[in-house]
Amino acid sequence: MFDEKKYSIDIEGKEITVTTGKLARQADGAVTLSCGDTIVLTTAVAAKEPREGADFFPLTVDVEERMYAAAKIPGGFIKREGRPSEKSILTARLIDRPLRPSFPDGFVNDTQIITTILTVDQINPYDILSLNGASLALTISDIPFNGPIAAVRIGRVDGNWVVNPTLAQLEESDMDVVVAGTKDAVLMMEASAKEVSEADVIEATQIAKTNIAKLVEFQENIAKEIGREKRVPTLVQLDCEVVSKVKDLATDKLNEALRNKDKQERMNLVKEVEKEVLDAIVEGLAEDQVATWASEAKQAFSKLKKELVRKMIIEGERTDGRKSDEIRPITAQAGYLPRTRIHGSGLFTRGQTQVLTVITLGTVGEYQMLDGLGLEESKRYLHHYNFPPFSTGEAWPMRGPKRREIGHGSLAEKALVPVVPGEEDFPYTIRLVSDVLESNGSSSMASVCGSTLALMDAAVPIKAPVAGIAMGLVKEGDDVVVLSDIQGLEDSLGDMDFKVAGTKDGVTAIQMDIKASGLNKDVLTKALEQAKEGRLHILDIMEKEIAAPREEMSEFAPRVVTVKIHPDKIRDVIGTGGKVIKKIIEETGAAIDIEQDGTVFISSKDREAGEKAKDIVEKLTGDINSGEEFEGTVTKVTNFGAFVEILPGKEGLVHVSKLGKGFIKNVSDVVDVGDKIKVKVLETDRMGKISLAVVTEDN
Repeated sequence: MFDEKKYSIDIEGKEITVTTGKLARQADGAVTLSCGDTIVLTTAVAAKEPREGADFFPLTVDVEERMYAAAKIPGGFIKREGRPSEKSILTARLIDRPLRPSFPDGFVNDTQIITTILTVDQINPYDILSLNGASLALTISDIPFNGPIAAVRIGRVDGNWVVNPTLAQLEESDMDVVVAGTKDAVLMMEASAKEVSEADVIEATQIAKTNIAKLVEFQENIAKEIGREKRVPTLVQLDCEVVSKVKDLATDKLNEALRNKDKQERMNLVKEVEKEVLDAIVEGLAEDQVATWASEAKQAFSKLKKELVRKMIIEGERTDGRKSDEIRPITAQAGYLPRTRIHGSGLFTRGQTQVLTVITLGTVGEYQMLDGLGLEESKRYLHHYNFPPFSTGEAWPMRGPKRREIGHGSLAEKALVPVVPGEEDFPYTIRLVSDVLESNGSSSMASVCGSTLALMDAAVPIKAPVAGIAMGLVKEGDDVVVLSDIQGLEDSLGDMDFKVAGTKDGVTAIQMDIKASGLNKDVLTKALEQAKEGRLHILDIMEKEIAAPREEMSEFAPRVVTVKIHPDKIRDVIGTGGKVIKKIIEETGAAIDIEQDGTVFISSKDREAGEKAKDIVEKLTGDINSGEEFEGTVTKVTNFGAFVEILPGKEGLVHVSKLGKGFIKNVSDVVDVGDKIKVKVLETDRMGKISLAVVTEDN
């Protein structure tokens, strides 16, 4: 059982190697996967008994980034790994989403997948290895699992498709598409793109499916050789008598309650029916039977609700009365909050989902510093998504952003990155915060729309407006209905959550999860076409509110100008011990950040201060020419003249004969240290010494 074995597979010229029987041998399943020098260890463990009283599958996925994997020591005072990085959380979600629907219905044993990143080579990403490792660890274990599944990443460089591209290739790619699935169908898709067509997305998916099939077969062959016999699980099944009673008591009233168009009213009516049914079922039961029957009746009621909602949709009726391709009423408002206090805002409402996005512009020195396994050290565009409990009329403790909030913020960020101007065109740090104020489905896509409004309100010169829409699916046998702009009930009880964001010219981001047996090409094509129609409809409404970015920024936004200097001149701007740059900041009130390539970013509260600092930097790093005039400060008085600082850290000498008209016996009779005088450059010698003269009416 513990003999070390190795297996390899070639995927489009890239070798993936699997090792088993060497590490973590007490786990139910454990594998290491490597590609190049990137190596991950993935383990799978499931409790032997079901969780008592559980009515859901308690699956936990953790991705542990070890800083030693990149030969780094963690930052901060503690010097050990702390809370998970955003990358590790997003990878954990990437693994969880296709795995969760791949377990038997009724399996409620606590199950944990842990991926530990052992080494990274900064060439091959670890997320695809981790997802495939999770499937393989489950497949060779005795844990009940309806797999294997597999995943690949698709990129496109210079018009050529690349399977599992390297990090360098991804930098040049116009698409980054991760697809997971079985041999026959897609289960999950995550994509970011530079305004690509729906046809491109479908083609990338088909290329992915071919390679997924190879990886699934590879896992099946390994399992045939070393896989353990699957345990026979205890599956949670409802008592047939309870199910029958719930149907008899609830069907008619629940059918009526579900047709209420208002979310809160509908929820209250459904709760009333549920209470009435539960009370009727436990009436007359012995005390020791009440808890069990009530629990089963509650689960049976939820199951009945799902059946009725799906039946309605298949028959052409949605709970809020819309057609399958109809979008809820939309209002869009750019500048909801006054720009006299903030930099920009956007309020987007779609039905009973509402998001307020506020943008803050900062200097380049306010970039987010990253402490992770990747090569990227900083980030200038940030999108944060918050989902407070009041947005659904509930109350629960707020303990910082949850994984879902981090995931939705990342998705919105991906959607907008392709249209955000680069640092060379817009030298600002950009932070967007999307607060969900009401939620009834598709809040992440509403945050994309609200963020577009906020960006344009803040006068950020985005390439094009971006909108997002969430699509759904209900599949019963051969009957398939694709839904546009799904509400919360259709998300939780349907078979698909398919979020698509983009401009009028193409797709910029996708996130898709399938709960059914998978998605074929025809349904995917229909969903993308229907999503495009919805996206264009939303963009038209947004354009009526604000057609282009505003021409002027808020008075509270910092003004940033850039100066390009030779890298060798950086020391002239900084000065010994930073004296020069400190003096420029003190004189002008501007903030100054200097890149190693010689790009100088000057930010200030007003344009005048920024231009003054820019002028100083340009003169410091340029040539001092004869005839130029400066307002200088006397720094030293001698018997032969006065030294005058004409620029921070740069002085010249005004000889006594050039201090004024006529004979001057004592220099101190004319000027003193600290005096401000206007001087003109006479000459600069080859050693850099500057000769000055006081400006008079005669010269």
